[in-house]
Amino acid sequence: MKRKTLEALLGDQETKTAVALVTDLDSGLQTLVHHDSATGADAGNADVVACARATMRDDRSRLHEIGDRRIFVEVQNPPKRLIIVGAVHIAQPLSRMASVSGYDVTVIDPRASFATDERFPGIALNSDWPDDAMRALDPDRRTAVVTLTHDPKLDDPGLEIAVRSPAFYIGALGSRKTHGARVERLTAAGFTETELARIHAPVGLDIGAVSPAEIAVSVLAQITDVLHRKAGTPA
Repeated sequence: MKRKTLEALLGDQETKTAVALVTDLDSGLQTLVHHDSATGADAGNADVVACARATMRDDRSRLHEIGDRRIFVEVQNPPKRLIIVGAVHIAQPLSRMASVSGYDVTVIDPRASFATDERFPGIALNSDWPDDAMRALDPDRRTAVVTLTHDPKLDDPGLEIAVRSPAFYIGALGSRKTHGARVERLTAAGFTETELARIHAPVGLDIGAVSPAEIAVSVLAQITDVLHRKAGTPA
C-alpha cells in the first residue's frame, strides 16, 4: 500500500468517514471510494466505483469479478449509531435489539427516574437536554435517530437537530394526528417541508405491532430497510 493511500485511510478513520479500499488482485493497484468521490487507479471506472459503493451499502468486504478482473473491496465504514430520545418502555427492547444488530446505542433523557442503568444495562445514557445532547453526539450518515417520548418539550428539540443533520434515518413515535401537530410546530419554528419530510412518523413499519417489544421490532426493521435499500450509501 502506498504511503499516500495509508495516510488517507487513517484520516478517514479519524473523521469517521466511510470508505472502501478497492484492490485489483492481479495488478495490486488500489482505489479509495467514498460515497461522493473516488481517488486512485480506478477512480474513473464507473463499474468499479458502483461495485464498491454497493459493497459499502452491504457493509461487508468481499471479492468481486468485473469482466476478467478480480477486485477485493475492503469496507471501512464507521460504526452504526442509534440515538434514542426518551428512556421509555419501547426504548428498552429497541436499545437491546439495536445493540445486538451492531449499533452503538445512546439513550437521551434528562429525567433521572427514566434513564437508569437498571432499566438500560450496558447502554450509554445521556442526561442532557435533547438538543444539547444531539449537538454533542453530532449525528452523521451512519446514525439513526428515534424520538419516543410523546412530549414535545423533549422530542421537538431532538428532531430540530436531527432533520438538519446527515442522519440516514429519523423516526418519531406518535399517531398521524400527533405528527400533524408536530409538523405544524416545527413549521412555525422555521423548518421546511423538505426537512420535515425526512421524519418517519408514525415510526416503524406497519406490521400491526402492539407491545413495546413488537413496536421496537417494527422500528428496527424500518431502520434496516432505509439503511440498506432506500438511503444509498450512508457515510
